[in-house]
Amino acid sequence: MMKRNTEHSSNTGSLAVSSLFDGTHWHSNVELHWQQGKIVSIRPAVGPVLAGTLVPGFIDLQVNGGGGELFNSAPTVATLRTILCAHSRFGSTAILPTIITDSTRVMQQAADAVAEAIASAEPGIIGLHFEGPHLAEPKKGVHPAKHIRELSQEELAIYSRTDIGIKVVTVAPENVSPAQIRQLVGLNVIVCLGHSNADAATVQAALAAGATGFTHLYNAMSPLTSREPGMVGVALADPDSWCGVIFDGHHMHPLAAKVALAAKPAGKLLLVTDAMAPVGTNDTEFAFFSGKVRREGSKLTDEAGRLAGSVLDMAGAVRYAIDVLAVSADEALRMASRYPAQALGCAASRGSLVKGYHADMVLLDEQYQVRQNWIGGYCVYSV
Repeated sequence: MMKRNTEHSSNTGSLAVSSLFDGTHWHSNVELHWQQGKIVSIRPAVGPVLAGTLVPGFIDLQVNGGGGELFNSAPTVATLRTILCAHSRFGSTAILPTIITDSTRVMQQAADAVAEAIASAEPGIIGLHFEGPHLAEPKKGVHPAKHIRELSQEELAIYSRTDIGIKVVTVAPENVSPAQIRQLVGLNVIVCLGHSNADAATVQAALAAGATGFTHLYNAMSPLTSREPGMVGVALADPDSWCGVIFDGHHMHPLAAKVALAAKPAGKLLLVTDAMAPVGTNDTEFAFFSGKVRREGSKLTDEAGRLAGSVLDMAGAVRYAIDVLAVSADEALRMASRYPAQALGCAASRGSLVKGYHADMVLLDEQYQVRQNWIGGYCVYSV
């Protein structure tokens, strides 16, 4: 359960553990101390230690829902609490609630909710991801076509807000010009590319204009072919851009995932969940705009059989990277923490367990299952 005040937990304390990964190095039998939500020291333990591995908290850039709630359906602070509570069970300590293509009214409500959450220091809410509405209809996936539209002053007014934390906007570069991308970057928006059928030249022009990332690599983007590299080809070839990857066994074949791991420089792939409402529940279906999305095992599909987000959690993504893709534990953990922090520009305070950083940390067992979770030094989940 979420514990949000000092009646239940404290943001000052210490923890002695048998193993700690600080984001770079492994430590054995150490004690981590934190005060007022910030790490103050990591020292050799002098007494008994807790079995398990303490790691940096996971940072998820793409969270549509959880705990039975979809942010689009109810863009309120109460929904954000429910979503964060669900994901905290799986190691997430910072998330970007994500609004997919919708009306301007819903976008405004989402921004208001995130602004309120940040102002009241709701744990784990650090910004907002607008996945749309400026997408390409041929690659819309389950995004509602009726809300796909060009960038206008109404949306720019939302993107220009300074009270909603870190801002990410996913756009299709064939429908959002380089000049508009530069305008968004000037508003401190992190521009990602996705849901696009653009050719390689158009994608490269968007990167040159300031776009820095790709939303759910391979999915809903023009593919790599021998004579037209498409968005996938540019994403894999570009050494500087970040690519979000959904490691749930459904959004990409393991071989495609291994191609991405081999092609991108270390540090440029980051784990995302694209999580929908059922995460943390046993729900088998939920309302999605005018239709329904159904769950079969770990797969979500709409009524037309299209993938509709995921029921993936960050700890599950870490395990998939290690167990299925043979990624080292160090790298898998960085893909869930340090690299997202770097992509979001907050790596000076999040994504590692070092002095001065937020005490956002997760205790894992030998199978990389979450045992405890702290956000800003407060224990928010414990088995």
